[in-house]
Amino acid sequence: MRSLFRIGIVLALVVVAGGAAWWFMFSAPQAATEPATVAVTRGDVEDTVLASGTLEANSVTSVGAEVSGRIETLHVKLGDTVKQGDVIAEIDSLNQENDVKAAEASLANIKAQKLAKQADVVQAQQALDRARQLVGQKLMSQADFEAAQATLDAANAQIDALDAQISQAELAVDAANLNLSRTRITAPVAGTVVAVLVTEGQTVNANQQTPTIVKIADLDTMIIKAQISEADVTRVQPGQHAWFTILGEPDRRIDATLLSVEPAPDAITTSDTGISSNDDAIYYNGLFRVENADHHLRIAMTAKVTIVLQQARDALIIPSSLLGDKGPNGKYVVRVYDPATKTTKPARITVGLDNNITAEVTSGLKEGDLVISGGVRRTVGNPPAGGNTRGPGGRRGPSFIGL
Repeated sequence: MRSLFRIGIVLALVVVAGGAAWWFMFSAPQAATEPATVAVTRGDVEDTVLASGTLEANSVTSVGAEVSGRIETLHVKLGDTVKQGDVIAEIDSLNQENDVKAAEASLANIKAQKLAKQADVVQAQQALDRARQLVGQKLMSQADFEAAQATLDAANAQIDALDAQISQAELAVDAANLNLSRTRITAPVAGTVVAVLVTEGQTVNANQQTPTIVKIADLDTMIIKAQISEADVTRVQPGQHAWFTILGEPDRRIDATLLSVEPAPDAITTSDTGISSNDDAIYYNGLFRVENADHHLRIAMTAKVTIVLQQARDALIIPSSLLGDKGPNGKYVVRVYDPATKTTKPARITVGLDNNITAEVTSGLKEGDLVISGGVRRTVGNPPAGGNTRGPGGRRGPSFIGL
């Protein structure tokens, strides 16, 4: 009896253990699989060309000294804003002032000589008048009369010569005054002083070449000189919108406009046979105009430029990686997952702008649709209704959505 009792206990334990195992296998919540999806959203799509370059001032004017001398006063410093006509520097003007005085004295001397010659002309004219009367009265020979005429002509000729000397002396005075005025160096244009190349007390020599005193740049408008690869240069054209970032502010987009593309690359050499290039990659310089009223942008900054070829604003978008191959009708087929029914269905969609990262969906999908991306994700919960796997006694087991 005792052995039968023990056998009964063992059998009871086996039944209990089997029931528990069955319950945990088919009744407890199972890990269900759902496809990984990407929601259809709205956003902007851009087809772009990338380029890199540096910022330059719209114009840089070198202001030089046209006369030699010592820099007596320097009125500007680096970074100053100047207007056209503002005094930049003054050169010691003693030599130029003396040149003006000497030129004026020479002019006065020649004018005095002219006054003396004018008196001679008056005397010669009077002598000729008397000689004409005497010749008419047969009291003077014809030879003496002709000599009186010659004297008057010579005096008039000397007056003409002195007039020419006066003109030349006046030019010398004007030149001396011009050199004197050039000792005050003024700004030929408005802008910002971006370089000061002399110091007070320094002597400059303008006899051989014009020494540069300062450089003035127009920083209100900047120019980006960016390199565009030969693979992309045929896709861009003047007038296209662009934006760029600088190293110090990589998240800030700054608008620009493509002005022109230089016709020849930098990597060229000129020879007797024409233009040849080396074996390196070929880049063409694109020039972009940037407004810079606050002077936030500076010369020689690095710019990463994005040229916008096409763009779609507030469009329905999905990742381009979901598209696959285009069908013969020009459409793509994607699979859309319905979380309510746990089912998938194909959708034929039309794509507009596609930059290989983001694609614009023009038909076939609506905002919020879930497009299967190819992976799976697991969720914990009761088996979904409508599964096709059943456990013992007709109880539904875990269902799997086919991908």
